[in-house]
Amino acid sequence: MVMSLDNLRGFALATSSSAFIGSSFVIKKIGLKKAGDAGVRAGSGGYSYLYEPLWWIGMVTMILGEVANFAAYAFAPAILVTPLGALSIIFSAVLAHFILNERLHMFGVVGCALCVVGSVDIVLHAPKEKKIDSVSEIWQLATEPGFIVYSCLAVALALVLMFWVVHHTEQRKMLAYIAICSLFGSLTVISVKAVAIALKLSFNGVNQFVYVQTWFFIAVVIICCLVQLNYLNKALDSFNTAVVAPVYYVMFTILTIFANMIMYKDWDSQNATQIASEVCGFVTIVAGTFLLHKTRDMGNTQPNPDSLRADCELQNHS
Repeated sequence: MVMSLDNLRGFALATSSSAFIGSSFVIKKIGLKKAGDAGVRAGSGGYSYLYEPLWWIGMVTMILGEVANFAAYAFAPAILVTPLGALSIIFSAVLAHFILNERLHMFGVVGCALCVVGSVDIVLHAPKEKKIDSVSEIWQLATEPGFIVYSCLAVALALVLMFWVVHHTEQRKMLAYIAICSLFGSLTVISVKAVAIALKLSFNGVNQFVYVQTWFFIAVVIICCLVQLNYLNKALDSFNTAVVAPVYYVMFTILTIFANMIMYKDWDSQNATQIASEVCGFVTIVAGTFLLHKTRDMGNTQPNPDSLRADCELQNHS
């Protein structure tokens, strides 16, 4: 089947989005490292990176990627655009390998591949979203009991992670940072969709910004994005970029799909085969995430120079 012009545009926008976002991880980390050398590191609660030009270049790159990704949904269906977000993992891992010298162990590569395969499997079998024609329709869906419960649980869990888990554990700090970003990210996607619909309808002559619901969604987008930005910086500053990127992608994708399924009740149109495929995809993601987490430092293990020198001396004496 020949790809339509709109799908081709969506594919090009989604691919460029992944390139921008993947590159932004590396650029921002370089900026965070430079800022950390001159002040308090972001991982220690510092904000000196706000004065670092490279960090802002990375931010602009990420914004360009998000804009391109948003535009891609205007041309192509989510089943085409969303899986291409996995390409950002490849871009960030390759750039981190050559620029930051953050090398993935072989098992890390396998874990990354498992994460991508599992995420693509879930997205390919996820049902399509319902067509929304107004902000009031989204507000009605967002105020139904199911999504209210999800939103409250997501915020409550994020607050527990922010104010307890992060301060009481070191081993799970990376997962805590990324979980906070992903939980708020799932709410961000819902709100961004509402704002996008409001913009589209307003451009068509039906002003949606006279309704308080539109401004509520805008406020949610701003608050959630600020929280995501803060904790993503902490994760990037403290851990390997080649691990942060895929784990963030996996967790964000799962929670976003889950939030959309609750809000739009997409499970009503699914059969047993689709549900089983999604479960298999989730198990694959869990396996990949576990493998990445356990081998995150193995790729950067280098021989001690003093030990190499001692070995050479022993060989010379022998």
